[in-house]
Amino acid sequence: MKAIQLTAPSLKAFRQVELPDPQAGPGEVLVRLRAATLNFVDVAIATGHFPGAGFPMVPVADGSGEVAALGEGVAHLAPGLAIGDRVVPHFMPNWLGGAISARNVAAMRGITLPGSLADYVLVPATSLVALPPHLDFAQGAALPIAATTAWNAVRSAPLRPGSVVVLLGTGGVSIFALQFAKASGATVILLSSSDEKLERARQLGADHLVNYRATPAWDEAVLKLTAGRGADLVVETVGAATFARSLNAAAVGGTVFTLGFVGGTSLSIDLLPIIIKSLRIVGNNTGSVADLADAARAIAAHRMLPVIDQSFAIDEAPAAYAALSASGKHFGKIAIVQ
Repeated sequence: MKAIQLTAPSLKAFRQVELPDPQAGPGEVLVRLRAATLNFVDVAIATGHFPGAGFPMVPVADGSGEVAALGEGVAHLAPGLAIGDRVVPHFMPNWLGGAISARNVAAMRGITLPGSLADYVLVPATSLVALPPHLDFAQGAALPIAATTAWNAVRSAPLRPGSVVVLLGTGGVSIFALQFAKASGATVILLSSSDEKLERARQLGADHLVNYRATPAWDEAVLKLTAGRGADLVVETVGAATFARSLNAAAVGGTVFTLGFVGGTSLSIDLLPIIIKSLRIVGNNTGSVADLADAARAIAAHRMLPVIDQSFAIDEAPAAYAALSASGKHFGKIAIVQ
């Protein structure tokens, strides 16, 4: 089969290769991959800023495709799964459900396991989720990390109609969180440095828009928009550079759901806002197969459309990585189609 390998932690270390066709063993499903989407973790791996990756490797965590072959015992593990079914393999195939543990996050597609830049991939039958019927393969490939993370973000706080959610930026997680939050009846305040992207977010349902370049004290803008109350949920997708403002923007009893590190991982913070406001700081490492399945069902029920900003052919993988590396330029997801 044809594949793209990353031979070293460098954006210049991609190569096209021929690898043996994989054969489905007991409990395994062979998936013919049709599309992939990039996450910042893929760039972090390709630039040597994420631990645990071995080289050479087939990169990219997220993908989607069709069932090409079923191994022995799959009929028992995944009743009804058939050749030709459109499916999404989860990023962490061993984390089927329940609480996170060291074991269930040790295996990660595109890091410790083969990723999505290949004709085929072998995955456990139990790690597959049906692709919502109204989505194409590129849209489906956006689900494993971004949609699962956004789903867990909006479930981390008791959102109800009238709740306030603050979203930082317009990347894949933020745009999914916007869609999920609006489906919950929440009021969404979205931040970006681009007026053009803010307008696109408005068209997707964002209620209040703040250009953080024009308004650096965006946390004070959030407090003003909420009559001093703050947000019930802040989805913190940036990291150290914005964390203190996220704490200030949160309401008493609010939740700061933190998942991003493009703005740095080391910070010094004042504990008093956390203590006085009884804030919940929730870390996140994507979620389980069950979480992905829940997110996919919600997307199907509301007929949500993942936003694909740009698409590249598989032999244009370096250009796709470069597009994501130009942080702040994209809106939604960047796809690689096969």
